[in-house]
Amino acid sequence: MKVENGYDITRGIKTIEILKSEMLSEISVLFSSLLECPDQEVRDAYKETLSNIILISYILARRLGLDYDIIDNEIQKKVKLSIINENEIEKYYGDLSRLARYRSEAK
Repeated sequence: MKVENGYDITRGIKTIEILKSEMLSEISVLFSSLLECPDQEVRDAYKETLSNIILISYILARRLGLDYDIIDNEIQKKVKLSIINENEIEKYYGDLSRLARYRSEAK
């Protein structure tokens, strides 16, 4: 089925469904790997799986009509807000402050 601008709605829906399926699959892999002792091979699996989840998230956002910069700005706002609200992870580990510094240095 096509609309005036030539966008194939069926293909768009199918693509979103594929991305959702890939996301669930990667989350399943991550959860399974969390059950194992974190040796170097498992840490490599964490790295690969988490980067896949982030990549799929960006692509899914784009397919849902959100530009990458909108997602980046939303992440930045959430990080700042979590720091201000003294999120427990921030309070105990400082991870959000580290992430904020990383993101500002990467720009």
